[in-house]
Amino acid sequence: MRSEMLSAEATIRQQVNRDEDCSEASMQLMAMRVVMLGLIAERNRLGGEERLLDVDERLKLDYRAVSRKPLKGALGRRAR
Repeated sequence: MRSEMLSAEATIRQQVNRDEDCSEASMQLMAMRVVMLGLIAERNRLGGEERLLDVDERLKLDYRAVSRKPLKGALGRRAR
């Protein structure tokens, strides 16, 4: 669904930039957002009320490996 929403947003931007009517694409995007809100509400009812991170928070997360030691065999034949 996420890729469909991103695609719809891109379509709207293109239409706006070309000074075209984007009302149909906008209505589709709003419908997708309503579905997304319903899915989030269902997740919350099932006990999954963890906070969703925004883009800035996700970019700031530290995804680096816990250990600097490479996995066994990750260095290839030269390290042996």
